[in-house]
Amino acid sequence: MGPTMGRLPVFDAAKGFGLTLGTMFRTSLHKRYPDYKRPTAPRYHGRHQLNRYPDGLEKCIGCELCAWACPADAIFVEGAPNTDEERYSPGERYGADYQINYLRCIFCGLCIEACPTRALTMTNDYELALDSRQDLIFTKQDLLAPLLEGMEQPPHPMRLGTSEKDYYLSGPDNPGASKGAERVGGYPQTDAEKGGPESR
Repeated sequence: MGPTMGRLPVFDAAKGFGLTLGTMFRTSLHKRYPDYKRPTAPRYHGRHQLNRYPDGLEKCIGCELCAWACPADAIFVEGAPNTDEERYSPGERYGADYQINYLRCIFCGLCIEACPTRALTMTNDYELALDSRQDLIFTKQDLLAPLLEGMEQPPHPMRLGTSEKDYYLSGPDNPGASKGAERVGGYPQTDAEKGGPESR
């Protein structure tokens, strides 16, 4: 005879419903999403962003180190040479084609550690649930940081110096779109910024 033979099913049902009823009267821990978006940690690994210099030129030089560092093979980069007539970055090359497949990405951050120019950073944007698998392959235009005040849409000549060295040496003082990249989604980081309390 099995261990459950002779036991009435009603007792099992009552036990299950008791757990459900007990949970119903507990305080809810969730936020008022999507009206209120829970603040993430400052170094949260969210959606990637390709940053710019303060004049609008792209920081990506098409070196492909991020693609080599990715353990999930989620990044594709194809570089192309800059010319004096058509310049997208201060270096000899720029990322002509850049794609991140979020169906594969594991958000480990190894790609941003490998980037020599801090062209690639990770934002606090975590809303990546889409209806189409194709839409989860982000292209360069999806990843590029928006043009801020004072920036010019490439291609254009170098405005911050005469060589790429001038850009690289001033990087810590001129972070461009890297500064505040974690707020690219416009999410409130604290209750004070949101202007309202959390849900109960």
